[in-house]
Amino acid sequence: MIGAYIRVSSASQTTEAQRAEVERWLQAHGMTAVQWFEDVESGAKAKRPGLDALQAEIFNGTVKTVVVWRLDRLARSQRDGLNLLADWCERGVRVVSVSQQIDLSGKVGQLIAGVLFAVADMELEAIRERQAVGIAKAKAKGAYKGRKRGTVKFDPAEVRRLHAAGWQPGQIMKALGIKSHATVKRYLAADCQRRLKNDPPQRLKTDPSAASRVIGLRAA
Repeated sequence: MIGAYIRVSSASQTTEAQRAEVERWLQAHGMTAVQWFEDVESGAKAKRPGLDALQAEIFNGTVKTVVVWRLDRLARSQRDGLNLLADWCERGVRVVSVSQQIDLSGKVGQLIAGVLFAVADMELEAIRERQAVGIAKAKAKGAYKGRKRGTVKFDPAEVRRLHAAGWQPGQIMKALGIKSHATVKRYLAADCQRRLKNDPPQRLKTDPSAASRVIGLRAA
């Protein structure tokens, strides 16, 4: 099965141009077994039901090829996009960008993906180095106070949303740039405690759905 994904950033825009170009490519390559996934959301939005549905089909093994108009339609940032592509490549998914004429499949596709990933890593390392220099200067001036106590670097709500959608901790780490399984599990454990507080033991005995939600979080 082929998954065709298109996205525009606002309701005032239309996906017709993207769809037409992707359809031309599909027809030229004789591909007819296609499932369309569409979002009308900014790339900065965390919730994109079309992409989530495509992810689910990939995880289920239904979709083996993903066709997009441009690669930047897939993600809200370069880092998210590369994490997504890395996960798909590991699963043996072929990714085609029609307008960019990029085909991430086979050995050549893996090479191209590797170059993209390497460039992203270099850019990330450069950002970290500049951040470290800035922090060192701020500390020398006595102006650096660090992150406020009680705040978190990642959005726990997004971790919980992805987990509820069936994502595994390793997949959540890649998507959000979290470095350790322990961090993901800590966010999920905090949510488990919150649900236990909201769903007291007596209710869990009589409400199977509430019990299954808590058990699912514990198992993570």
